[in-house]
Amino acid sequence: MLIPQDRESLRRMYVEAWRKHCDKAPLQPLEAQIADVVDLHPEYHLLLESAAEPIHREWSPEDGETNPFLHMGMHLAVREQVTTDRPTGIKSVHQMLVSRTGDVHLAEHLMIEVLGETLWRAQRDGRPPDEASYLEALRRL
Repeated sequence: MLIPQDRESLRRMYVEAWRKHCDKAPLQPLEAQIADVVDLHPEYHLLLESAAEPIHREWSPEDGETNPFLHMGMHLAVREQVTTDRPTGIKSVHQMLVSRTGDVHLAEHLMIEVLGETLWRAQRDGRPPDEASYLEALRRL
């Protein structure tokens, strides 16, 4: 399954994965990952079930809104990093956070905060994310 490159197609992928999950239809591996993340976020269930509305909607941090697609995508990014242990050592940091918090979802949320900050700094500075600084910030959690 290819990952769409445009925002609307990517959002449709989330909506479709959740629909298939709710219908108990077979899921591709990426759809199963998406459905697992959506399942952890009941606050997004109705949104994803509301047809076209979430596909085109804008969420503004200035208005105190969290973009649910960005949030769920960050979960998927952290999970991919842990699975591949890239940057090297992130898997052990994740295991430590899960052990300390007793909650995989909470551990991911802590990591997402650091990932978001790392990506923001990279964008602000116009350079690639600094993996060493990212991993060090995660270790400080």
